[in-house]
Amino acid sequence: MHRAAAGSRPAASPLPSAPRAPSARPVLGIVLLILSAWTLTCLDASGKWVMEAGVPLWFLCWVRYMVHLVLVLGLVLPKRGMGILRSTRPREQLIRGGAMLCATASFFTALSYMPQAEATAINFLAPLLVLALAPWVLKEPARMSRWVAAVVAFCGVLIIIRPGGGLHPLGVLFGLLTACCFTAQYIATRRIAGDDPYTSLIWSGAVGSVCLTLMLPLILPAALPVLSNLSPGNWMLLISTGFSGALGHLLQIGAYRNAAASTLAPFVYLQIVSATTVGWLAWGHFPDALTWLGIAIICASGIVTGLIEWRRGQTTARQVRQA
Repeated sequence: MHRAAAGSRPAASPLPSAPRAPSARPVLGIVLLILSAWTLTCLDASGKWVMEAGVPLWFLCWVRYMVHLVLVLGLVLPKRGMGILRSTRPREQLIRGGAMLCATASFFTALSYMPQAEATAINFLAPLLVLALAPWVLKEPARMSRWVAAVVAFCGVLIIIRPGGGLHPLGVLFGLLTACCFTAQYIATRRIAGDDPYTSLIWSGAVGSVCLTLMLPLILPAALPVLSNLSPGNWMLLISTGFSGALGHLLQIGAYRNAAASTLAPFVYLQIVSATTVGWLAWGHFPDALTWLGIAIICASGIVTGLIEWRRGQTTARQVRQA
């Protein structure tokens, strides 16, 4: 889900496909996607850790976006030149960047109230919401299978956030809000599919960086007392959020350039494994049986939907070739 230059997003978070077809190196693509999931999971964990150390949310977001932007510009501009900054649909890029910023803040807030595995699982509702809303927002044909998948996945979410499940109500609220923000981000991503993926990566970092820099006069007074007493280890974790965010999304671009999205779709849900593992190692939290049931329902719904969409795409391609 690819959760994109935000806090985390499901690794399914699709950056726009490159104008050319992906290379036929599916194994490399799968490996890069798995590495991306682990990298973005480390981003989530680092953000959660430094917030527990007292770093304010908005200062964390500012560092995360600024380091991301500087790193991506330093890596991309020397190879691609200034032309990579040009977007064919700047308005949609701004909307996407704004949705991503909201998703970042909302997800980090959710993480401050709830475990990482559960927060990540709720995010996987977003790609299915996009498919369910596609007839209205993307003018795609209505598909009963997509609506059924979205309903089934939401049932999985209800199992995770059930009363008595031990999750903080505010964490649940911000988790669901994050899924909605990711849904808006994915829809905007589909609308800028003609842009180079690196263009979108730079714009997403730039929108967040500019907005948060303008907010610095409001952010810094609350942050300075905490930052003056922050340990070197926590400073490293804070700065690492920008590195892991940029690296995670660069790895995603590499994955989708080496393998088709339909090939990668089942492996997207391995981010649940990385989120659970890191949450267990860092905080000693492991989801209970009912939570795992909800996670399994969400993942199964997404995987089955991906397979149905792949088969539908294959059928359409055959019909086009035969026409």
